[in-house]
Amino acid sequence: MKKFIKSFFNKSSEYKPEENVEGKYMPEKITPIEERFTFNFTENGGKFLYCENKSECDNFFSQILDENQWENVEILCYDDSLPGFFNKKSKLNISKTNLNSKFFLTTCEFLVAIDGSLLICDEQIKSHKVNDLPSNFIVFAKISQFTETLSGGLNGIKSKYPNNLPTNITTIKNFNSQDKENNNFLTYGSAAKNLYLLLLEDL
Repeated sequence: MKKFIKSFFNKSSEYKPEENVEGKYMPEKITPIEERFTFNFTENGGKFLYCENKSECDNFFSQILDENQWENVEILCYDDSLPGFFNKKSKLNISKTNLNSKFFLTTCEFLVAIDGSLLICDEQIKSHKVNDLPSNFIVFAKISQFTETLSGGLNGIKSKYPNNLPTNITTIKNFNSQDKENNNFLTYGSAAKNLYLLLLEDL
């Protein structure tokens, strides 16, 4: 994964998913799931930050706050354990009610490779629609959360919450202000979000 991330950003916007250039009788080469997700996610306008360890994750989080001048602003966050993950926890002004906060700090359920979307549910957003949440997102996820397809992610949610299936399940796919064709029924009508993804190696 580390080698892929470095090579991906060295190629920058010139990167294209690998095509099968083998002979017609050779087995088709399958692009790694993390490669497909990263390409589709950034094509959608998402900002991707790969973290080898907690220290790098904390450093990137601080850089995001500094770059956007988000120091001492109100932050919407429903996960009580998430702010404590970062060293700036004493400076974070956390709200559980202000939907007009400067940004939304959250986790997600799955990272969907086929279209570069993030699968979330009421564990992250309660009963709110994505449109109701702040326009800026910082999402924390781990390598183990990749899934090939949306249906794979939905099956994963069923397995994760067997006795209390979430009702507010949706995806976030459009991460810039440009209108794009969106045929995914779980994201239809959703406003674009300025989204940073902090992707951490599982510890």
